[in-house]
Amino acid sequence: MAIDKDKNTQVLVTFPNDLLDAVELFWHENKLKNRSEAIRKLIEIGLNQKRKEI
Repeated sequence: MAIDKDKNTQVLVTFPNDLLDAVELFWHENKLKNRSEAIRKLIEIGLNQKRKEI
């Protein structure tokens, strides 16, 4: 599936191994499609939580 570059931007990010292990565990436990979806979901959860704190 091609990336719609009008709606999405690819970003190269380096993770410590233990953090990536936690992301992959979240990915599989939540039966998400892929690692990118898991990362997006975790960022969304974190941002929503931060907004609630403000």
